[in-house]
Amino acid sequence: MSNTKNSPEAQTSQNSPRGKEKDTEENVADERRPKPMEVLREARAQLSELTGMTAENVSSFEQTEDGWSLEVEVLELSRVPDTMSLMASYRVELDHEGQLTGYRRVRRYERGRADAHRR
Repeated sequence: MSNTKNSPEAQTSQNSPRGKEKDTEENVADERRPKPMEVLREARAQLSELTGMTAENVSSFEQTEDGWSLEVEVLELSRVPDTMSLMASYRVELDHEGQLTGYRRVRRYERGRADAHRR
């Protein structure tokens, strides 16, 4: 008399049903996905390391289909008085794991200057 409950195939299907495997894969993916604050810190650190300039703050931050997109304000040239220092905004792109994939300067300005109002 054959007992199908104890066969290797039956044990395998009992121990790892397909639905459970899918849940586990999703949980592992969620565990690898960085939290927004981790992405912000990593973006600033990676941009500073690549450019040699101080990343002062993040002025925009959004999740995209490809990962993350940020605009980071950077001190390009320190001057006295500080309001005359040159600042720049950099668009920074990161993948889903938070690794920098590209950046470019989108604006350069003096620290003490406000953007002109556009209507």
